[in-house]
Amino acid sequence: MTCDLTISGRLPKECGISRSKLKEAAAFFVSRSSHRCARAFRRVDIILQGDDQSALVHEAINGVAGPTDVVTQPYEPIPGEEPGVYGEIYVNCNRAIIAAPKRRGWSVANELLLYVAHGIDHLSGAEDIEPTERAAMRRRELRWLKDFLA
Repeated sequence: MTCDLTISGRLPKECGISRSKLKEAAAFFVSRSSHRCARAFRRVDIILQGDDQSALVHEAINGVAGPTDVVTQPYEPIPGEEPGVYGEIYVNCNRAIIAAPKRRGWSVANELLLYVAHGIDHLSGAEDIEPTERAAMRRRELRWLKDFLA
């Protein structure tokens, strides 16, 4: 069974990636994450947004003021739905546009894809509260990105 994967919101041209390529990458990351956590991903909605919307979502979901790169909101299946992973990933395109030039040899598209991979990793239950968890997530997400781009 495949994951019902949607992408909504505005994708600025500065991101340097098409909506279809972004969806292809998300499906690839879902496959990798599902394998890692041994749970099927059922539905993932990726919402592209800017700083203003990100600040609202960040406050509403995490209780933190100001915009951020990505916010993940998992959901439990409702009665009648198959067990598995359901959730939303709010991706801030403005943060990717600002952050990418600070990394040598890194594109805005790579930064945006990293945010998507990070959100999917969180949906599978990965945590990044402790430095060792954060480092493990980053290594995994960069490996997914490298494998996708290969």
